[in-house]
Amino acid sequence: MRPISYSRVSDVGTAIGTVAADPASAFLAGGTNQVDLLRIYVEQPRRLVDINDLPLKQVEELPGGGLRLGGLARMSDVAEHPTVRRRYPMVSESLVLGASPQLRHMASVAGNLMQRTRCTYFRDTEVACNKRSPGTGCSAMEGVNRGHAVLGTSECCIATHPSDLGVALMALDAVVQTESPAGQRSIPIDDFYLLPGKTPEREHPLSHGELVTGIDLPPLPVAARSRYIKIRDRESYEFALAAVAVAMSVVDGRIAEIRLALGGVATKPWRARAAEAALGGAPATTDSFTRAAEAELAAAVPHGMNAFKIELAKRTIVRALTEMTQREGSA
Repeated sequence: MRPISYSRVSDVGTAIGTVAADPASAFLAGGTNQVDLLRIYVEQPRRLVDINDLPLKQVEELPGGGLRLGGLARMSDVAEHPTVRRRYPMVSESLVLGASPQLRHMASVAGNLMQRTRCTYFRDTEVACNKRSPGTGCSAMEGVNRGHAVLGTSECCIATHPSDLGVALMALDAVVQTESPAGQRSIPIDDFYLLPGKTPEREHPLSHGELVTGIDLPPLPVAARSRYIKIRDRESYEFALAAVAVAMSVVDGRIAEIRLALGGVATKPWRARAAEAALGGAPATTDSFTRAAEAELAAAVPHGMNAFKIELAKRTIVRALTEMTQREGSA
């Protein structure tokens, strides 16, 4: 039995100060991932600071037309919010597909972004894992790695990032708002997630005690024409084998604007910039979509059992773009 102290706070300053002052402390929000990691001894804080009473649950308009999601806004509330559904449907869809209804009612959007990988080796404290215990090795390299990443990997880690919401936010160029004893800062979503490199244990550029207070969605008219497609082993709650967040507009048969991000195949939510470059101004045809998918997956590195993900990701990109084109044509 490991003793863990617990306190509940009601203002942001107290929450940040309490955690920042104690290296062995951690914030506790919905706890849907964190409590699991506590139970299996992957995370071992001595103190939990419950932040559920903080006034960070709002979904509100930003000057200029964007939208701010409070860090503690529940996944279910954001998914069902009429403005989110109308202006950013890919965000709503990613949240609905990201968890069961029970989990969506508990989990916060900031917690969803901060969740840890579901790599079985990371969650098994008896085996080597550089992300959990730096320098011990990566058991997934030669192990059961069917669900692991083919993009953004390194010799130290091939674990996929599990967030569906993060993929949608990556396509939208969302900005993460944080606060710490050093003050407030705004972190572009692509910088919020770090590639594993030689330090896979460091997943975010946050300091200890730095709190995610909100997520800003920029004013993007094209985001109203978006969707999120998730391919998984079963239709019920499951993590992605491949996923695509896409926003696209087509004018006179050509792609006028495109935003594309991938999930389930990379070590972080993956902005498909090579595919976007190939698609800009191109005819909205299957040939164009196929070439773009090939360009994006050209850098993919398979590891045994997960080689199928390369072809799966390509087909998912083509499917997403085809369905968006059909929507555009019927609009």
